[in-house]
Amino acid sequence: MSHPLQTSSIKKWKDAPTRSVDVVGTKFVYRQLGPAAGVPVIMLNHWGAVLDNFDPRIVDGLAATRPVIAFNYRGVGASGGKAPLTVAEMAEDGIAFIRALGFEEVDLLGFSLGGFVAQDIVLKEPDLVRKVILTGTGPAGGEGIEKVGAVSWPLILKGMLTFRDPKFYLFFTSTTNGRRAAKAFLECLHERKVDRDKPVTISAFLRQLKAIKAWGTQAQQDLGAIRKPVLVTNGDQDKMVPSSNSIDLARRLPNAELVLYEDAGHGGIFQYHEAFVRKALEFLAR
Repeated sequence: MSHPLQTSSIKKWKDAPTRSVDVVGTKFVYRQLGPAAGVPVIMLNHWGAVLDNFDPRIVDGLAATRPVIAFNYRGVGASGGKAPLTVAEMAEDGIAFIRALGFEEVDLLGFSLGGFVAQDIVLKEPDLVRKVILTGTGPAGGEGIEKVGAVSWPLILKGMLTFRDPKFYLFFTSTTNGRRAAKAFLECLHERKVDRDKPVTISAFLRQLKAIKAWGTQAQQDLGAIRKPVLVTNGDQDKMVPSSNSIDLARRLPNAELVLYEDAGHGGIFQYHEAFVRKALEFLAR
């Protein structure tokens, strides 16, 4: 299959057209941005996220020098099929998606659930992956991951009762800095005015939560087998996937470095988006 990267006059994530590719009989939707040359960064998103949930400040920043491609998991948003109940199935879909686009080598950026998927992809197909960025995430069997639902439901309800997006409470600290960052992040998610993705269904949302719980209760994986360079980042006060998991990842991965952002939660990379983009580009350019 011909290489999908091509020169485009589009410079902003909010303007990137939604495309689709057939992956073993199922339509997967994606958007791409950035130059036509270079190893593409494949972005793997969080629980309940669709294409419009990728932070445009991060995508635009990375795409200034790197090809960036973000896609929806099976059964999420405008992607077809039924949402998988395991991270392993999401990883298999991710591998099939990458190959359907004709890529032989990619970088992975996985946030939260996406970080689980990224780990499984590189363990399954190490030759397909050059470098990995894991953020707001943790290893299989990691501390508190099986409790993501229990931690999240009260804050989701709080969001409903206060007419706020639950990510205001889930992704950020309750400090002045955290609240300011939450407001700025949520405003950015509405930059795109046309061709917005379909919202996630309740069914897909709940199926993904089952996959997260299963990841949290399954046996640990041999992270020592991942020899690729890995950048691990998180806020130092992550409530959803406790920050101790990021420390554990950096300790167990043989070629990893760790960045923890001060006074930041699960969405630390959104709060410190400028610093994160600088660090990520430097890491990817080595």
